[in-house]
Amino acid sequence: MIRTLRIRLILASMASLLLVLTVILGSAGILNYKKILTDADRILDILAENDGRFPADIPPKNDFFSTDRKPRNDRLNSPELPYESRYFSVFLTQGGGTAAVNTGKIAAVDTQAAIEYAQMVLNRGDSRGFIEAYRYILYPSDDEIHIVFLDCGREIGSFQRFLLTSAGVGILGLLAVLLLLIILSRRIVKPFSENYEKQKQFITDAGHELKTPLTIIDADAEVLEMDVGENEWLSDIKNQTKRLAQLTNNLILLSRMEEQPQAEKIEFPVSDLAEETLEAFQALAKTHNKTISGQIEPMLSMVGDENAIRQLIVILLDNAVKYSDDGGKIELSLKKKKHTLQLGVFNTAESISREDLTHLFDRFYRADKSRNSKTGGYGLGLSIAAAIVSAHKGKIMANTQDEESLLITVIFPL
Repeated sequence: MIRTLRIRLILASMASLLLVLTVILGSAGILNYKKILTDADRILDILAENDGRFPADIPPKNDFFSTDRKPRNDRLNSPELPYESRYFSVFLTQGGGTAAVNTGKIAAVDTQAAIEYAQMVLNRGDSRGFIEAYRYILYPSDDEIHIVFLDCGREIGSFQRFLLTSAGVGILGLLAVLLLLIILSRRIVKPFSENYEKQKQFITDAGHELKTPLTIIDADAEVLEMDVGENEWLSDIKNQTKRLAQLTNNLILLSRMEEQPQAEKIEFPVSDLAEETLEAFQALAKTHNKTISGQIEPMLSMVGDENAIRQLIVILLDNAVKYSDDGGKIELSLKKKKHTLQLGVFNTAESISREDLTHLFDRFYRADKSRNSKTGGYGLGLSIAAAIVSAHKGKIMANTQDEESLLITVIFPL
């Protein structure tokens, strides 16, 4: 249980950190990419307004004392923009023919390549977009179609390097936090571990201490019955003593099973065990006016604690007999599915809420409070069953299709 708590703590912390990093780095990446698009489109708008060229206006004065001087950190207002930008343009006729090509401001694209890029844009039909690393704008002008391309390779390369660097730093950060959590989680859960161990030890010690007085009380009642004869008071004392002894034994058993002791696990014929246990419940079910049947695949075996698995089946069948409706049906199934062994116990019931299903395996939880005084249950049976399943690295779950039946399924890995 403590190991599971540590794992959950580490997973929750890592998932939270991953979510935060994803949001932060993702937001930064989106804003960076939008900035690239915005700047590229503004430059293309300037080029489109001037038919594929930068305006021939005199750039802002470089006089230090000039009030018309633009901020140097604004790239779009920089006088160096025409010299920093790499672009080319293609003018097409309405029929798709080439009217003119201007590649004087770029060295990586020749006339033929520029025409091919223009044809690709024309086939797309979009007024803006990307062709490889070139951002383009398409606009009509007189009887021609003008397409201007801006090389965004440097900006996109910087953006990609930013993404890779961010991802690398994020992964290293996650690994560092994971290492710290593995080291520190033991200290974090240590108080819970100590309290849990003390609780289990208290239950075990108290159970053993209670056994002696309960045995004495039961023996005294037997002796007193021999002297004064049977009466309802002695019978009640004996019955309640037996119930309390059973409760004590169940609590001790549950505490031991949750420790997942390294009991000797051997291979045994689980099909034969299920058949024997089912046969033992036939008479009990008949006396309660209920029918019990089984669908058990023969020749199945598993590795585990045979006595614990027997007790598991007994608990599930006993629970089904107790809480099924009058004249109800009970069915035990056992089958192999892929690399798992699936054990199921189905029973009809007067009513069962889906809200109760998540609590069925909790200690002392009983869904039908009104009937448990008759059945004599304590709400520990399914808790013990869950502990047995956990000790065998399996899974146990409860399900209802119509809220008038219950199916408990146990899955063991093979």
